[in-house]
Amino acid sequence: MKNEEEKIRTWLKENRARGIKLLQKTVQEDSTRGNESSTQAVIIEKCRQLGLKLDIWEIGGEKLKDHPAYFCDRHSFEGNPNLVAVLKGTGGGKSLILNGHIDVVPVGDETSWTHDPFSGHIEDGKLYGRGSTDMKGGNTALLLAIESIVACGIKLKGDLIFQSVIEEESGGAGTLAAVLRGYQADGAIIPEPTNMKLFPKQQGSMWFRITVPGKAAHGGTRYEGISAIEKAVLVIGRLQQLERERNAQITDPLYEGIPIPIPINIGKIISGEWPSSVPDTATIEGRMGVAPEETMDAAQLTMESCLQELNEQDPWLSKNPLKIEWFGARWLPGSLRNDHPLMTALIDSFKEIKGEAPVIEASPWGTDGGILSNVGHTPVIVFGPGVTEMAHDANEYIVLDELFTASEIIALTILNWCEVEHAH
Repeated sequence: MKNEEEKIRTWLKENRARGIKLLQKTVQEDSTRGNESSTQAVIIEKCRQLGLKLDIWEIGGEKLKDHPAYFCDRHSFEGNPNLVAVLKGTGGGKSLILNGHIDVVPVGDETSWTHDPFSGHIEDGKLYGRGSTDMKGGNTALLLAIESIVACGIKLKGDLIFQSVIEEESGGAGTLAAVLRGYQADGAIIPEPTNMKLFPKQQGSMWFRITVPGKAAHGGTRYEGISAIEKAVLVIGRLQQLERERNAQITDPLYEGIPIPIPINIGKIISGEWPSSVPDTATIEGRMGVAPEETMDAAQLTMESCLQELNEQDPWLSKNPLKIEWFGARWLPGSLRNDHPLMTALIDSFKEIKGEAPVIEASPWGTDGGILSNVGHTPVIVFGPGVTEMAHDANEYIVLDELFTASEIIALTILNWCEVEHAH
């Protein structure tokens, strides 16, 4: 194994320019929602050059859209395909999925960017652009790891299954489609931007909408009405209390460094049409975090029960109850035990390359890992290069040295996990 490891590390050091060029090329393609095809074409061509067996298809159809884990408000995926590319093993080794999403979030206010959001500008060892950290840098690390194995003529016993999926940012429809197409494995790595930490557990999340009723009146005689805004303030206070109660129950040491492990975030409030009127309705929309070992149904029940208590306690709400609906995107939670063999393999590779033990935490956000583990029954670790706090931000960047370090770690993990077939 040492011989193969040295070959891979040498190849990666000698081919840094190749890796940077690939990342730059993918970042320069705008792959925001509904525009994934041009970036996917770059990835498909790369996989074709590597001699991988390609499976390219447009997701959708009843099988996907009727699945209980499908949450996506996009009506058409036409022209923006999913990709799975397989490096077939010789047999006898464990299989591994390498899963990355190709979609990126919108750029936001372009005036906040120093360079064009799709420039791929390189400066001081960093490559800038939307998606550089979340997560085209991680995808490039995966492809370089695969290319190093192919280029060095190393044969694996287990299958290596590379997935470049669409629609992660709005609920994971691309990964769900891959699972329903039959892709499962003995393990999976998702190189989201973890700052090179290992995340064996990922929080889930879901969006909620609460409708708060009021009674309209003239502002001059506001005492004749019931302000939906004032009742909304009451609701928000109760949600903040629920957040404190739920987080007080989190004792997992992997959450020690995270101030609020499973937040309840209020993201949007709509109410009122006229300054001189008492508003008769308010709408609160937000995101509820779900603990790694918690079910979505159980989390929903805690919030629904909390609102029902408020309905019963408040004279107005008891006759005009709050209404809650669960809508839009959601991400399933995921959990892997610390002593799982895939964790051991990744930790060993990390120590080999970095000369120190990795930091192990629980993910502060949702990933496609919940779909792979809960629906696909595939053990998942989230680990990758990229600056967590830069994801979705203006002037997003990735540190190039980290990308290559991550690629070395992942390549060594592949060798250990899938096993090398030696000539007899």
